[in-house]
Parts: sequence; structure tokens; C-alpha cells
Amino acid sequence: MKLRNKVSWLMEAVQQSLFPHLDECLPLPLTEPEKILVKILELVQIETHVPVSASRQWLGRPIKEREALARAFIAKAVLRYQHTCSLRNALLSTPNVRMICGFNKRQDVPSESTFSRAFAEYAKANLGTVVHDALVREYLSSELIGHVSRDSTAINGREKPAKKIKTLKIAKKKGRPAKGEKRPPAEPKRLEAQRTQAAEEAIAQLPKACDRGVKKNAKGFTETWNGFKLHLDTNDCGLPLSAVLTSASVHDSQVAIPLMKLTDSKVTSCYDLMDAAYDAAQIWEQSRSLGHVPIIDRNSRGKDIAPMAPHEAVRYNERTAVERSNGRLKDELGARCVQVRGPEKVMLHLMFGVIVLFADQLLKVTGY
Repeated sequence: MKLRNKVSWLMEAVQQSLFPHLDECLPLPLTEPEKILVKILELVQIETHVPVSASRQWLGRPIKEREALARAFIAKAVLRYQHTCSLRNALLSTPNVRMICGFNKRQDVPSESTFSRAFAEYAKANLGTVVHDALVREYLSSELIGHVSRDSTAINGREKPAKKIKTLKIAKKKGRPAKGEKRPPAEPKRLEAQRTQAAEEAIAQLPKACDRGVKKNAKGFTETWNGFKLHLDTNDCGLPLSAVLTSASVHDSQVAIPLMKLTDSKVTSCYDLMDAAYDAAQIWEQSRSLGHVPIIDRNSRGKDIAPMAPHEAVRYNERTAVERSNGRLKDELGARCVQVRGPEKVMLHLMFGVIVLFADQLLKVTGY
């Protein structure tokens, strides 16, 4: 089934039935941004994934309010509110947005501290990743993905960089071992270990604390920042397939193999497109072992290298899809303005943007 056919029945129901019904129920006619918000909320269906723990089912807030809070966080990304207080003020002052999210009256909108507690609970339950994975499997699991483009982007944090823990290294004896002496085998490097690990296990071992990152920009100048890195996989249409958050100091190559395995578990793809930061033998081998064709820009490492074949260079140009996705996340969907602390909360904030990016891009691709 084509991707458009999967979306058409839902969008036709929204446009033919839901919009006329909302125009009758809401105090004001729907504006264009509000129509986009309705479409994205109906496509995402985040309320179906809101966690309900047995311990809080009776002691916590009513499930309907918890669902409305989750919808409100999606609205925050869609309508580009940087702060929770701005979102709450919009819910109080704009009846349409308030009712679309699920709050019938102004008195139903909870306090800002309630929004913060709900956000922390959703971050602990990894709600953003759960919703995004469901969207990818629903709309792309039966599609053949031509190219998977992989890249990372810097995320500025609001917290102090974590102090590095110094580890004492035991000096190795030089020379050949004496007769009968048994030396412990050398520990495998991270890329070698990741080849045999599951994606979730490898991702769990990556550093995630806020620290200092250094990179060269497109003009060759060195840039530094305190915070994190968001590693993203996208298809040719700019639909995000997988996302991983790490410390800013983690090199891109350290995330490639688990991210590759994670994406491969969701969709079927043909080519892996990566820049020179991913030029490592283990990454080439892992891509081929998954049945993909790796197209990776070569890292010269101070030596002369052969240029890409012409047909590979043409395919490599498709990698701009992930750069455009990173740009939209930063310029439109809040990745440039992170107001929370801790990797779990930062990940949830970014994943709300990734979810909205997926839904909005899917609507554009399918013509809705």
C-alpha cells in the first residue's frame, strides 16, 4: 500500500467530518495553524501512548487530563512556544487551542508546576521515543527506503558540564611475555563491541551527561558548546526514522552502529549515507552485514584518497535530507532553545520536535 493511501483515509475524515464539527463546537473559526495542529494531533494520537502506572492510577491526576497535557506539549512544538508558561498562557487565552488539546474550560488548565511534573513523568516513561517508533512502524515499515541519511547536530544545554571522572590506567608491561606468563586480553574497542551488542544495549552504554563538545563547522572554523548531541536517521523525504541523544563529546562514529541496527529493526532500506566522520572499517562492515550499501565520504587522515565514483557521488547528495531535518528541528521545532535539564528531559523535549517533524513532513509528502 502506498504511503499516501495510508494517510488519505484519516485526512479525508478530518477535513470532511472533523473540521465542520469543530467549526460548530468551537467559539471561533479555525485558523490555518490550528488546522495544522488538529491534523498533526490526529495523525500522532499521542493520547493512546500516555503511560498509566498502577500506583498512580487513582492517586495521580485523571487520565483525561494527562492525555490533554500530552496533546498540549505537541501543540507547544507545532505553535512554536519556547516556554511552558507561554504554552499555558495560550491555553488560557485561546479557546480553540485549549479545546483542541482537551481542556474544556479555563479552570481545567492546570498550573505550570503540574505541566512540569507531567513532563518529568513522560520523560521517565520515554514517551517521545515510544510515540515516534509507533509512527515509523505504522507508516514506513512496509515501505522500501532508498537512502538512510545519518548525521548529528549540536544541542546547547542549560546545565553545567559534568566533571570528567579520571580513571587510573594500569601500565602494561613492555616487551614479549615471559615463558608461562599469561596476560589478560586487551579490551575490545567500542566499535568492535557494538558489532555483537543489541542496539538498546549499545545505546545504554553511551555517555549522556551534559559536557563540552568541539567540532569544525562547514567553513572550517572550530566551534565549542556545552550540552548534547542529537544523532538522527532520516529517509529521502526527510522523515526521521531514529534518534539518539548523547553527550556533546561523543564522536559521531560511536553512535553509527547502534543507530544503524535501530533503524534496520523498523524499516527496510538499501543505502547508508554518512559523512567522513563515520569512515571506520567496523561501520562499513556493519552496513554490509545488514544487507545495505554503505556510501561514506572518505576521511583522508592526511593521505591522498580516491574520489567517490560518479554514481556514488550522486546518491551521496541525498544526504542533505538529514541536514534539512536538523535545520528544521533547530529553527522551527525548539531544538535550539532547550529549557529543561537532564538527558531524559532533554531527549523528550527534542522528541516532541521529532514527532511533529515526522507528522508535518508526512502531510507534505502526501499532499495534505
